[in-house]
Amino acid sequence: MRPRRVYADIDLTTAQTVTLPEAPSRHLTQVMRLRAGDTLVVFNGDGCDYRATLLQPRRDAAVIRVEECGEPEPEPPLSIHLGIGISKGDRMDLVIQKSVELGVAAITPLFTERCVVRLSGERLHKRLNHWQGVMIGACEQSGRRRLPSLHSAAALGDWLNDAPPGLLLDHRASRGLPDLAPPANAISLLVGPEGGLTAEEREQAMVAGFQAIRMGPRILRTETAPLAALAAIQVLWGDMG
Repeated sequence: MRPRRVYADIDLTTAQTVTLPEAPSRHLTQVMRLRAGDTLVVFNGDGCDYRATLLQPRRDAAVIRVEECGEPEPEPPLSIHLGIGISKGDRMDLVIQKSVELGVAAITPLFTERCVVRLSGERLHKRLNHWQGVMIGACEQSGRRRLPSLHSAAALGDWLNDAPPGLLLDHRASRGLPDLAPPANAISLLVGPEGGLTAEEREQAMVAGFQAIRMGPRILRTETAPLAALAAIQVLWGDMG
């Protein structure tokens, strides 16, 4: 049986008793239904798993004893930063969840011309918190010990100014991943929203140093394209090879 695993944004030190925040406490007691004396694994994103024992299964403030620190997660050979046009419904959740499982290092939600979802102020803040929760859940499930970065939502132009040059997914492109030279140790991946990027946005990306590539002969949906590209990148150049 796989160990019950939960994320907690707190300092973890072996041979110490700590109180968990409300969210992981509720997860342990109401979802996993752990009892006093049960063992679990806790991680805080520092790269290690910590074996622990549940002492007091309180719903809002569970108390655990940290027993042992595991081996640190190896650094990935390739750091991938995904810039993804904000999509509607559950599509964005799916992309974020599966991208984390596929080993992405950072994600930036992007406002582009054809985004149908308009977020600002409190709505944007709540959505970013929700996406952060999706990332945490994906790390808990997949065994990742380092939490990827979720950057604040940005306009495409601003992101292009800051992100290292990388790849632009475009079904009109003439080249694919096998035609490219392997990147050094970091790469950016740009994917548009449901309606894709406009011609002007694609040109803007290429002026910023992005290379347009296609993922085979089919036109992929916005929730499929980044996952196919991430998997292929990891097989060719990353930790799935």
